[in-house]
This record gives sequence, C-alpha cells and structure tokens, in this order.
Amino acid sequence: MPEGKGSGRWRRAVASRNPPRCWIDREIENCTFVDERLGKRFRTLLEQLSGGAGESIPMACQDWANTKAAYRFFDNERVNEKDILAGHFQSTRRRFLDSDSNEPALVLHDTTEFCFHRNDISEIGKITKHAGWKTRHSRLVCGILMHSSLVVTTDGLPLGLSAVKIWTRDEFKGTNALKKHINPTRVPIEKKESIRWLQNLSESTNLLSIPNRCIHIGDRESDIYELFCTANERDTHFVFRTCVDRLAGDGEHTVSDEMQEVDCKGLHRIEVRDKKGDTREAVLELKYRRIRVLPPIGKQKRYPPLELTVIHAKERDAAAGVEPIDWKLITDLPVRTRVEAIEKLNWYALRWKIETFHKIMKSGCKTEESKLRTAERLVNLIATFCIMRWRIFWMTMINRSAPDVAPGVALTGLEVKLLDKLVKDKDPRKGGRKTLADYLTKIALLGGYLARKKDPPPGNMVMWRGLARLTDIELGFTLARHEEPNNI
Repeated sequence: MPEGKGSGRWRRAVASRNPPRCWIDREIENCTFVDERLGKRFRTLLEQLSGGAGESIPMACQDWANTKAAYRFFDNERVNEKDILAGHFQSTRRRFLDSDSNEPALVLHDTTEFCFHRNDISEIGKITKHAGWKTRHSRLVCGILMHSSLVVTTDGLPLGLSAVKIWTRDEFKGTNALKKHINPTRVPIEKKESIRWLQNLSESTNLLSIPNRCIHIGDRESDIYELFCTANERDTHFVFRTCVDRLAGDGEHTVSDEMQEVDCKGLHRIEVRDKKGDTREAVLELKYRRIRVLPPIGKQKRYPPLELTVIHAKERDAAAGVEPIDWKLITDLPVRTRVEAIEKLNWYALRWKIETFHKIMKSGCKTEESKLRTAERLVNLIATFCIMRWRIFWMTMINRSAPDVAPGVALTGLEVKLLDKLVKDKDPRKGGRKTLADYLTKIALLGGYLARKKDPPPGNMVMWRGLARLTDIELGFTLARHEEPNNI
C-alpha cells in the first residue's frame, strides 16, 4: 500500500515510543484482579493460548497441571469479563490518545452470536432455534451473545475494543411471537436487549474521554431513537444506517416524504465485492438533507425531536439480476457538500472491520468448538479471546496502514533477531533500515504466505499461524540458551 496521509500520522505517533515490552505485558498491565495470583495466572494463560492457534485448551496448555489451572481460572467466581478486559480497554484509550488529535476515530458497534451444541442447554442458556439439515423440525441451540465496540482510525487501523457486553437468554422468544403480545415500540428501552447499544456508546465515549473525536458507526440494528438521544446527550457523533421511516417536520409526514423532494446532489463511483468475491463498479446517486426527526408516537413525551442529516445513496442502472445498493444513513453531523456526504459513506463502509473481528473470533479461535460447560466459563474464555484476536487483527492492518514504522512498534528485539535468522532477505544486497512491514512479511511466510509479486497483503490467518510458529521457536531458543551445551 502506498504511503498516504494516514500512515504518516501513525508513524509520527509511534516513532517517539521506546521499544516495547512483550505485548501481553503492555496489554494487561492495567488489569486489577482481586488476587495478584489471578493476574499472574491470566498472563500465563494468555501466553499459552496465544501460542496455540485455534487449539483446544489442553493442546495449548500442553500438560494436565496447566490445563487444570486454566479450567480453574475460567471457573473462578472472582473472575469476570470486566477484570479480563480492563487492561485492554485502557490500552485502547492510550492508543486513541496517541493517534492524530486532528482526525476522528470510528467506534464500530455490532452484535454476534456464539452457538454451542450441548445435550443439556440449561447451564448455558437458549439463544435461537436451529433447523436441522433436510428436515422441517427445529431444535433449540444454546449459546452466548456478544455486543462489542471496536475503535478504528479512518484509515482502518484497529486500536482496540472500548466496550463489550456478553450475555445469554434464559428463554427464546421469536420476534413474531413477541409482536403478537405487545407493540415493541411501546416497550421501554431498559427492558430490551437493545439497551446494550446505549450502554456501549456511553462506556466507549467515557473511556476515550474526547466525545467530539468519536464517530459511532452501526448497521440497521442501531436505528434506535433512544440511541440518537444518548449520543446527543454525550456530545458525541454517529453515522447509523436507518431502516425506520420516522415522522419528520411537524409530524404530518415522514423522512422518506422529505427525501423524495430532494434532487440528486452528485454521483459517487465505488467498487463492490459480492459474496463470491467478484467485484463490480457501481455508480451511486447521492441525496442529503437536514431534517427535524421526531421520536416514536408512544415516546414523544420522554424524548425530544432532533435535527439530523439523512444521506441516501442509491445505485443507478444496476445490472439485471444484481441487487442494487440502497443505503440510507442518518447522522447528527452536518453535510453541506458532496465531498462531506462521501466521507460519511466511507466511514460507514469501514463497519465491515468489526465483522472481520467477529469472524476471527469464530473461525480463527474456534470459539464455538469449546467444550466448557457453563456460561460463566465460556464468557471468561470469550473475553480472553477478544484480546488475543485483536492483536492478530492489529498486526495485519498496521502492515497495510503504516508499513514503514520501526519493527519495535510491534516486535521485541529477540523476535526481530530470530526472524532475521529464520527468514533470509530476498535481496541481501539491499541496504537501508528494515521496517515493520519487512518483518511482518517474514512472520506471514512462517504461516504459509507466498509473497509473490501479485499477491495481496498477508491476511489474518497466515499472520496467526506465523506468530504461533514464532512463539514456539522463541520458546525453544530461550530454553536452549539456558542449558549447558553438553546437555542440549
């Protein structure tokens, strides 16, 4: 990736730092467990699980003593996800404050599910109904839900998680069944699962401590009027995708009625990738208008009207058989020009990064293959995986966002020396200082990356496998270095 404005900002932010300690030490130094021994055990456990890419707990821990210690940690009543993630949240805050103060940071919000198959689902909790393959019968599946908030730069570099909510459902209730008994718009937000959107927005804003720099991003699930009001009260900003045609103006018409009166303000050409990985070019017609948006009828006494901007991006002349792009975004920020509208669209387009993070949690960590029996143990395991997989995601993306920074930003001196021994430079005659990108490519090569001229930058999985191999090699080197030569 060519060096751009974003990579320069990140380089300046990290260039003044001292060479780091082991990343685990930096990431958990602000964890405050009730017992110091729990903190020491957590560090050991994080190191063991990080070295075992997608392996089970026994495989990562290697022996019964360490495996039993891991089980006891996850089952300890004095350990919870807040204790596990506290240090990582503070590290996210530090990275946010170290980034360019003139640029906003995007806080991406999304919910995901972890499904588990158990004979007895009572110890975990029901999550959804699952239809069996080639059968009309369905069965309840136990599982855990996680609503997470990931802070990224406008260049797409993940700075870390700022809030996480993990919970289970005691009883499954389908949406259609719920609508038969009560109008969902009349239910107070405090009694809904969607309260977690409000909680994460507030906690993220408090953690980062500079509300005006935060732009909260969400998909159609975030189209919650109470969430708009919470952001307004916190003096922070948002760009959410909207799906509800709300009342507007004096209450005699809706948002869509006003948007139909707006002429096209310009065109925007983008590249779209479908589910098969094929790309096509799409031309979007842009409309935007500042609108007085009203709360739902049943909540107008509790919440005030808001002045918000609606952006409508619709694909022009879509090919036959292709679902046309039709994005409707709502934001508290003003949009006066086509350039400002495109900026908001680009911010929203970065939302897929939190889906990538969740994918790493599932397919990379193989979280859903865990055999831990209770929800409490699984929640602690998921929280631990959040830290590990953020690390992989960060290293993958910093290789693209800021490839020219010094290796010490992400690697220890020993790791750098080992990589120089393990992977020879392609052109040893080439002089000059080696960058972080050079060493991250070496790590990817350890994980199976081919590094051909036309290959894309290394992805999360090859980085993960390469780091796991490097960890094993570093352990072996450290053990051998402390042995007498005659005993090796």
